[in-house]
Amino acid sequence: MESCWKCGAKLVENAKYCHVCGSAVRKVRREEFSVSADNLIQKVRELIREGNIIRIVVKDEKGKVLLEMPATIGVVGVILAPWLAALGAIAALATRCTIVVEREELRG
Repeated sequence: MESCWKCGAKLVENAKYCHVCGSAVRKVRREEFSVSADNLIQKVRELIREGNIIRIVVKDEKGKVLLEMPATIGVVGVILAPWLAALGAIAALATRCTIVVEREELRG
């Protein structure tokens, strides 16, 4: 059974909208990449350019969430600058990071 991407409520089969929060149901695919801290910013920029990303989460070696970036960051370049500055600070503290990418899949 699927869950709502926004509120986590269990959805009825073939639902188009969540009965709890009213958001449109979308299918989300999760991918994980392990990168060195030196390649962190480059990999995040690459992922943003690919598009259809809902959220990017950066975790340290122990799995602790260091940064969560919403999907709207790729829309306007000016909004991206503070996130990249934060990634630079994370890269200075960590040796390896895991990037979790949530992508929206088209329903067909």
